[in-house]
Amino acid sequence: MSTGEGIIGSSRALAHALDHISALAGINRPVLIRGDRGTGKELAAERLHFLSPRWAAPFVKVNCAALAETLLDSELFGHEPGAFTGATKLRQGRFERADGGTLFLDELGTMPLPVQEKLLRLVEYGEFERLGGQQTLQVDVRVVAATHADLRALVEAGTFRADLLDRLSFDVVHLPALRQRTEDIPELAQHFAIHMCKELDWALFPGFTTQALKALQSHGWPGNIRELKNTVERSLHRWDKSRRPVAEIVLDPFISPFEPLPPTADGHVSKQISASVELATPGITDFSARMQAIERRLLQQALKDHGHNQRRAAEALGLSYDQLRGLVRKHKLSGRRRRTR
Repeated sequence: MSTGEGIIGSSRALAHALDHISALAGINRPVLIRGDRGTGKELAAERLHFLSPRWAAPFVKVNCAALAETLLDSELFGHEPGAFTGATKLRQGRFERADGGTLFLDELGTMPLPVQEKLLRLVEYGEFERLGGQQTLQVDVRVVAATHADLRALVEAGTFRADLLDRLSFDVVHLPALRQRTEDIPELAQHFAIHMCKELDWALFPGFTTQALKALQSHGWPGNIRELKNTVERSLHRWDKSRRPVAEIVLDPFISPFEPLPPTADGHVSKQISASVELATPGITDFSARMQAIERRLLQQALKDHGHNQRRAAEALGLSYDQLRGLVRKHKLSGRRRRTR
């Protein structure tokens, strides 16, 4: 969902989440956003803020997982001089800076219990004290929180306050994972690819082949949109034919070209490729020539079956990446050209 520029997609699952956000925008209540990592929770919170009557006031963000307890307390509520070692002057917290607007608390499930207690008071009464201070301050802030964790399970485990969860979950927006809206993948992939073309200094984006799009849509995307963005950008970076549609999707950059890939669990993929190649080669009687023809056709079929992704084709054939590359050159199945800038 999050692209850094807007929310992209027209799937039913995404539309449902966006409608939910729009309906909540005008209600001055805390909202909890749930979704896997990389689904765009921050962008959803921004949308909630900018559609609300608070749109002209500050939208302030805090990642609760990025700060230790004392630092998080100080970041949220501020501190007075002498509150801790190094605190030499008064510092306003994020709540004071967000007064009149919205405070977005990301990774809410990681917030320490003492900070949760202070947050509960603020959500209920709008009151707080700076760290090391005695004066009670008041702010008008809408709290929007996000998590991928099961907060009810954390309540059962005693690491999250039940009363705070009740206050923050006036309503819960559920963001769909990318695997739940695969119809949005081509549009997202094209968006990321066009931006990457600018960085690569390509004149235009030549598109993806049909097989490449199938590879993108058939992947599970555990990292969601962040993973898709990295994959698209990586694939374009490695593609050296800027005038031809991108045919190779590099899903796993950790696969080494210098080590043989592990064999498939049961050999089914390799058997399917072997079975799909007709071993009979009419008109060729010489044994060596016949074997060369079979080898070529096996390579062609494996490359076709895997969208011309050479690493996947190599894995299916039980070859190392280097071995397959050598055979591709031997049979002249892929002419490599320099990038056209």
